[in-house]
Amino acid sequence: MSAAGPSTRPVPVFYCRVCSLPTEYCEFGPSVSKCKSWLEGADTAEFERVWGAGSLASRIGTLSLDKQEKLEADAAKAEKKAEKKAEAEAKKKEITIKRAERTRRKHATHIHGLDVFGVDLKKAAKQFASKFATGASVSKTPQGDDEIVIQGDVGDDVVEMLRQQVGALKGAPADQVVRVDEKKKKTEEA
Repeated sequence: MSAAGPSTRPVPVFYCRVCSLPTEYCEFGPSVSKCKSWLEGADTAEFERVWGAGSLASRIGTLSLDKQEKLEADAAKAEKKAEKKAEAEAKKKEITIKRAERTRRKHATHIHGLDVFGVDLKKAAKQFASKFATGASVSKTPQGDDEIVIQGDVGDDVVEMLRQQVGALKGAPADQVVRVDEKKKKTEEA
């Protein structure tokens, strides 16, 4: 016979759909109230286990009322800060289409920001290459971000494809496109 020891059965873990943490750790995440309301609607038994009166009383039993109020105020402040940060990130989201001159009559079109909207860059590059019959690839910028580089001046056609939501470009908004022209600096000869 085997000796009694720790259980080897797996423990089922219930993950929060709001903060993606296990439900026991939602209180340490950025959006406690959203997590609580989601869990209450999703699974009442798990909600009672984590946020029920008995579990809260056992966890907070040693805290004074002042400390408890301070913790709740800090949590609310952190939640507001996270919401403001998310709004600022949403405002930053834009697609930049830059036309760069390679030689005198040759151009390249660089597209930044498609990955923010959930577009698969490799599939989009392949779609651009087949649509325009040119070379298109995914490369890294000096800042470390990914971009699509297309041979030729096809910026207007790319904007039109974004408006039509063609193929791999579904989900990328055409109203958040910024066009930039970059000319190669001439080197002065003496």
